[in-house]
Amino acid sequence: MPLTIGIDIGTSSTKAVVVDEKGSVLFAGGPTYDFDTPQPLWAENDPQKWWDATLECLKTISEVVDSGDVVGIGLTGQMHGLVLLDENGDVLRPCIQWNDQRTAAQCDSITNEVGFDEVIRITGNPILTGFTAPKIRWVQENEPEIWAKVAKILLPKDYIRYKLSGEFATDVSDASGMSLLDVGQRKWSSVMTEVCKVSEDMLAKVYESQEVSAKLGIEVATEVGLPAGLPIIAGAGDQAAGAIGSGVVNEGTVACSLGTSGVVFAQANQFAPEPEGRLHAFCAAVPGTWHYMGVQLSCAGSNQWFTDELGAGVSFRELDDEAAKVAPGCEGLLFHPYLTGERMPHADPLARGSFIGLTLRHTRGHLARAVLEGVTLGLREGLDMMRDLGIATQKVIVTGGGANSPLWKKLLADIFKSEIVTVNASEGGAFGSAILAMVGAGAYPDLQTACSEMIKETGKTIPSDDAAIYDQALETYRKIYPALKEIYPELCT
Repeated sequence: MPLTIGIDIGTSSTKAVVVDEKGSVLFAGGPTYDFDTPQPLWAENDPQKWWDATLECLKTISEVVDSGDVVGIGLTGQMHGLVLLDENGDVLRPCIQWNDQRTAAQCDSITNEVGFDEVIRITGNPILTGFTAPKIRWVQENEPEIWAKVAKILLPKDYIRYKLSGEFATDVSDASGMSLLDVGQRKWSSVMTEVCKVSEDMLAKVYESQEVSAKLGIEVATEVGLPAGLPIIAGAGDQAAGAIGSGVVNEGTVACSLGTSGVVFAQANQFAPEPEGRLHAFCAAVPGTWHYMGVQLSCAGSNQWFTDELGAGVSFRELDDEAAKVAPGCEGLLFHPYLTGERMPHADPLARGSFIGLTLRHTRGHLARAVLEGVTLGLREGLDMMRDLGIATQKVIVTGGGANSPLWKKLLADIFKSEIVTVNASEGGAFGSAILAMVGAGAYPDLQTACSEMIKETGKTIPSDDAAIYDQALETYRKIYPALKEIYPELCT
């Protein structure tokens, strides 16, 4: 039976999985590591940590499965990171990661030179501090001696591909987050590369996510105990790979991740960016398609904060039980989850969280339910933007820790007014990259067939009559941010 390996180069860990053609996970694991914050707003890491972790994973895999059954390797990982190599392939400086925030001035300067509307038209997104292009400009302006030596610019997972194979390659979904790709045309943009003073030979060759991009080199294969020449599939950025791992491969299916941050992710058959850039518009891992993604900064993070600070030692499950006894709408109590600022639908780092409508009648159960309702209403705003762009959202596949809460799944069904589904996959992007490898290696003809065989639904929640209550709550919820917007800066002094 063919096996594939999926490798996920994360911010604080590298995770590898081995799956068979039916989607059974035969191995999952990998080491953790720290990243560095040498100055305020900075986040950097040494790519050698990722490489050491990858070697450890592959050596372990060769010990626990028959390496002769492995037919391909898929790659995914944190997006946007800047890895710079010299002409000898050596790393010139630590990777500037996605969560580094030093480049606000560079984002503004590039946007002003190109024009906001043109940036959206070409790249599908505003230029944000986490993205790669402003990091490049920061190095040009602040470390010219480093920039003078740069021969290649890579993303984190693509550095691992280079170490595995000697090839410089990337995929369309990960490249979409660099602010250098013409996302509609799925190729490097001459406009953006010229403005950023980057020649195309400094960039990796762009592949569709399921294409074979390289082969495992002899020396590495010997070191880790895998067959030399093993196909290495192009792979995908972490969110795009996670969507594959959840079975989001057709327009009309949405993924919602209830992690520390919340993500709504929808497949689209056309490239039509949200005009104000409030949703990310990237190339999807499914060839010839795109995806929209909205990010809420404090999703399960809001629930964790409430449990830690106001739960008085009560568990998530106990708070869920208390919240479930409260009527929908919490008797007029609303919660805004802007505890760490917000990105969707309001890109406002100064926004602050709030409970609105507190009375003496409200109990801890009311507050606990209001947190879940408020987070879900915020995610609904992202879903509505996708609907406004013509994306059908009949079914939402929910993942993350929040998917274990029956109450939260009911709220999602009622507030989204969509069927909520859970699936068997729990390994995220690594699982998705293994599916991509299964297709790239020829075990399945396409991603739709692979996902239908490898991913199974495990639960379903349908909207109830409470959905109408939340339509009214949403109208009020949407009025709160405009009413408080001018006050937030005063609270941050």
